[in-house]
Amino acid sequence: MDRENRLKRLRFRAWHRGTKEADLMIGGFFDAHHLAWDDVEIDWFETFLEEQDVDIMAWAMGVQPVPRKYQGPMMDSLKTLTYVPIAK
Repeated sequence: MDRENRLKRLRFRAWHRGTKEADLMIGGFFDAHHLAWDDVEIDWFETFLEEQDVDIMAWAMGVQPVPRKYQGPMMDSLKTLTYVPIAK
């Protein structure tokens, strides 16, 4: 699959998680960062999306420890939560 179609597929999966909170966190992260990703980072995100939303959200909020395979710069970016829109 070419890069463009792969990213389209990942964007859909990131924004259709099942809860609004997970959509905003995971989809927002994708939208904020995907243009800068290389193939290794796209692979990471693709694997990451196979995890349960409750786990992803707990890792991002620091409630649960991050599994070793997800530790690194991508998870550090996810943990900032600065990409989540907050209504005022």
